[in-house]
Amino acid sequence: MHPARSLGRRFNEPDAPTRSVFQRDRDRIIHSTAFRRLVYKTQVFLNHEGDLFRTRLTHSLEVAQLGRSIARTLGLNEDLVEAIALSHDLGHTPFGHAGQDALNASIRAAQPAKAGSDEDWGFEHNLQSLRVVDELEERYPAFDGLNLTFETREGILKHCSRANAERLMRTDATGVARRFVEGGSPTLEAQLCNLADEIAYNAHDIDDGVRSGLLTLDQMNDVPLFDRYRRQALAAHPALGGRRLLFESIRLMLSDQVYDVIATTRHRVADAGVDSVEAVRAQKAPLVAFSDEMAAQSQQLKRFLFRNLYRHPQVMDTTERAARVVSELFVLYLERPHECPAIGVSSSISAPRAVADYIAGMTDRFAIREHQRLSGYTLFS
Repeated sequence: MHPARSLGRRFNEPDAPTRSVFQRDRDRIIHSTAFRRLVYKTQVFLNHEGDLFRTRLTHSLEVAQLGRSIARTLGLNEDLVEAIALSHDLGHTPFGHAGQDALNASIRAAQPAKAGSDEDWGFEHNLQSLRVVDELEERYPAFDGLNLTFETREGILKHCSRANAERLMRTDATGVARRFVEGGSPTLEAQLCNLADEIAYNAHDIDDGVRSGLLTLDQMNDVPLFDRYRRQALAAHPALGGRRLLFESIRLMLSDQVYDVIATTRHRVADAGVDSVEAVRAQKAPLVAFSDEMAAQSQQLKRFLFRNLYRHPQVMDTTERAARVVSELFVLYLERPHECPAIGVSSSISAPRAVADYIAGMTDRFAIREHQRLSGYTLFS
């Protein structure tokens, strides 16, 4: 994606004299309030559970590193990849997916939930990330949001339900959600960020799972993808054990997945005969992808992590309490609107949507403190 061929910003601005439009997007994202908050937002383990577990911020940095590495080899636009990678989780709630699910259920239960109302949209973290960069950031005098390019916004909207895409098409003249209704694909850079996200969280969730004690290296031997690289590491270093064996196995797995994506993508692009961004967008299936074998093994790893880490009783206990914090905060703010600074700020959104925006922007620890302050009891020690 060449910067000069960008479809532009929602509000016209003169070009920066020393930066491309995508470099400018990246810089605006890094200086945003939402980006700084990611340092205290959950990936899998809550912030207070340990200093060395991944957060949304470190995850985003790892996605950006993987994305730029692959983009450079494939000749894609590294700055666009980095901008998308660093912004793709800006709309995530505190407490990860548990917070997202609780907030979605809360806003859908709000009354009145008329068709087309704020409540009818529910809550999707990808849609909220777009909302953050389009509306919620307050840094510039002439417009709300960060006024990012279409291509960065398109990459941020990685997933979107068809119903919300149709609503967005009625309210957003840029057509950023069109592909979710009419079919088609985003840029290769956006496709790459989607896959780099998967590569990053699979690898670092293994690391964090073993570090936490909820997973063991012996358990990981049951995962063919991981066991292959563990055996490679031991073949090269027979005396290797403990964390060094874990790190070397993950390193080999990451490297092989990167090379697999590069080779597979080159073949797919050549077979499709695409020679422009427009031709890429016309494709019905992604061109940036794993090989069939690697995709199958990656799915096996994801299923293993789902069963053994994300659904581990200790993690489930934490996520259930986290969901209660979000759900109860939502009700408390609606009952006491004077306690929520976001209510009444804009006449264009309902009180439930304002509360959802406010809670979604919280860090884990701020949400815990606010819940304790308003409820009078704590769910986390």
